[in-house]
Amino acid sequence: MGQAKEILNMTRDEVAAAVKEYPVAILPLGATEQHGHHLPLGVDVYLAEGISRKLSEQTGALLLPSMPFGYSWVWRNIPGTVSIQQHHVESIIKDVAHSVARYGTKLLILVNGHDANNSSMKYATRELMDELDMTVIYLFYPNMEKIRNEYCASPTWYGMIHACEFETSLMLALKPELVDMEKSVCEFPEKPDLYGMSTISLGDLSKSGVFGDATIASKEKGERMLEVFVNDMKELINEAYPD
Repeated sequence: MGQAKEILNMTRDEVAAAVKEYPVAILPLGATEQHGHHLPLGVDVYLAEGISRKLSEQTGALLLPSMPFGYSWVWRNIPGTVSIQQHHVESIIKDVAHSVARYGTKLLILVNGHDANNSSMKYATRELMDELDMTVIYLFYPNMEKIRNEYCASPTWYGMIHACEFETSLMLALKPELVDMEKSVCEFPEKPDLYGMSTISLGDLSKSGVFGDATIASKEKGERMLEVFVNDMKELINEAYPD
């Protein structure tokens, strides 16, 4: 396993040489929003960045700086939250893609840690197809349901993950020093009939900010899931850009 090629720590000459050798770059996408009382606001950034760093180490792809903000409207009233408009997320993705394409990048990989970024990734990528001679793929925990069901004991909250066993386990594997398991809780809020058809949001539903059972998370579960996700993503990268 090599060292991650983080462009913030590289010179222009090192980046030029890396692109010539393997013209692939990774952009981690996250958000700054609440994740209960036991996790930091940077969960989505840390998870996307941690996975992206492992991919860079194992493939030689350039690791771009992480995008720390996403569309976090549902948590907008909670201190620390920073939310940007969804179309701004799309614009940032497109601007980054145009930038890296100018110096020879042939594949840009979007590694996402924030569910609300998924729509922005999809629509930005569709537009970029008509604008650039560069492939862009977007990844959000491939085969997540299968992997989560295999390694996690608790159900999701109507298919959603947030500050639950899944995310807490991944954080215990990547950033254990930022997890306070003594403050973890189990909460499955009631779902109003108009949820998803009105402005009722997640921030209106959960007292703790947790949607699931964070109390049974473990580092071991997180490590096992990370290994599977990274291996699956590597296969997808190799399919998108055969070396």
